[in-house]
Amino acid sequence: MIRICVVGDIGSGKTYISKLFRAPYFSADDEVANLYKRNRKCFNKLKNKFPKFIKTFPINKQELLEVINKDFFNLKKIGLIVHPFVRRKFNKFLRLNIKKKIVILDIPLYLENKMNRKDDVIIFLKTKKSDVNKRLKKRGNFNAKLLDIFRSYQFSLKQKKKYSHYVLVNNYDSLVMKKKVKLLKSKILNDRNSP
Repeated sequence: MIRICVVGDIGSGKTYISKLFRAPYFSADDEVANLYKRNRKCFNKLKNKFPKFIKTFPINKQELLEVINKDFFNLKKIGLIVHPFVRRKFNKFLRLNIKKKIVILDIPLYLENKMNRKDDVIIFLKTKKSDVNKRLKKRGNFNAKLLDIFRSYQFSLKQKKKYSHYVLVNNYDSLVMKKKVKLLKSKILNDRNSP
């Protein structure tokens, strides 16, 4: 099984590009959203840690944002509670797909949390900063301060690129990107299978 992870800036299109590979796909963001909706154990741990803020189940994202706004370092504390739950789901996903040729990993802090293995394939998604900012501002929940906080927990784009084996330029044209991903997928499989 080849583990492929797409890395890049927040809002660079990692989820969209990951899905174009048409392979078993793991999204850490989806798992976190499911945790907040369905997992009482996670809710109780967060409530115990932040009793002044976390009051409703399913977990209200606005309450979590207030926790982060109150103190920059609370993001790390939330992560310490949430990550073990996500990691269990991740390990289960890998076990279920052990016989697949490739799996796609969409994990925002993949490199930062040292989840990468030596034989993983990392693709850096290169985008224009102006395009990324334009797309982020279109999101209903856009918050520049929070965006800066989230970015501060991530490696710089230069570091992410350094760790990557391939660079894919995203111009946000779906037809072009489908072709590029198809070619890159073939290249990865050929590179892996060649002696």
